[in-house]
Amino acid sequence: MRRVYDINRVHAHLPDIVGSARAVYTDLPGSLKSKSAFTRYFYGGSDAKPEGFAKILKDSKVQPLRPTMNEVRMFKSEAEIRNMRRAGQASGRVYTEAMRQHFDTEKHMWNYLEYGFRTQGCDGSAYVPVVAGGRHALSIHYVRNDDTLKDGDLVLVDAGGEYGGYITDITRTWPVNGKFSDPQRDLYETILKVQRSCVALCRADADVTLDKLHKIAENGLRQGLAQIGFDMSGKALETLFPHHLGHYIGLDVHDSPGYPRTGRLRAGQCITIEPGIYVPDDDRWPAHFRGTGIRIEDSVCIQEESPLVLTTEAVKEVVDIEALRQR
Repeated sequence: MRRVYDINRVHAHLPDIVGSARAVYTDLPGSLKSKSAFTRYFYGGSDAKPEGFAKILKDSKVQPLRPTMNEVRMFKSEAEIRNMRRAGQASGRVYTEAMRQHFDTEKHMWNYLEYGFRTQGCDGSAYVPVVAGGRHALSIHYVRNDDTLKDGDLVLVDAGGEYGGYITDITRTWPVNGKFSDPQRDLYETILKVQRSCVALCRADADVTLDKLHKIAENGLRQGLAQIGFDMSGKALETLFPHHLGHYIGLDVHDSPGYPRTGRLRAGQCITIEPGIYVPDDDRWPAHFRGTGIRIEDSVCIQEESPLVLTTEAVKEVVDIEALRQR
């Protein structure tokens, strides 16, 4: 029988409920300053003098909640994957349409994307986007999005819509004027080749982990960059590729926090694949690449024998990107 109690009387009823449980799964209490009496009750007092919920838990078998929730959230049902595919499809279409357009400012492009996600059926943006023209792309989490977009520069866009509570995560980089310069094309193709090879391994029978995919990406980037004139000695790659290849996605952009990247990828898990190169304005690097930042990212669902790319509608081949402005 279900019972309903007055929330203001939680302190009177919760001790009996907790006391009758074989185990209590919770990550509370923790430290949180709040003016709410209800919140303060659940977050308890100090370790030396537990109060509220912490006092009730004192004699209970407490298990951490996060690992259990991570396991539940890590493997998506068919319904969850449908939501993520719908978010990816809608967002990808907006990206491709944005590549057709000319924008004078990062803010104008930002607004276009936000509007497009909603009109394509998403509930809104999944996170604050990155719209980084030119050298702003060297700042991985640049979110000011308030500068002008200059002819001859690239623009790096990291954005995505949300549908039914589930997110999509896409990054594309394309020329502001619609045409890659020769150095831009060489660097872009190097990154794209690695991205495609890593996406192809997003399947259960490939027997890989996120960390192993990262190593594969590092090797591919190291070889590719050397071929187009980079000195890859020492810790060059750590400077040029300073983040991990991917992360888990789902209800959050970085889903299931704390879940290890060392576990073998299995069917039903959803991840990002996002190699990127960010070339500082430094004499160490070839002059024609300095100040360039390029990242290419797709959201991918692991299947047994093949990857399901959730964001395939966002074009990424050089020929396809350039053709959009020629129509």
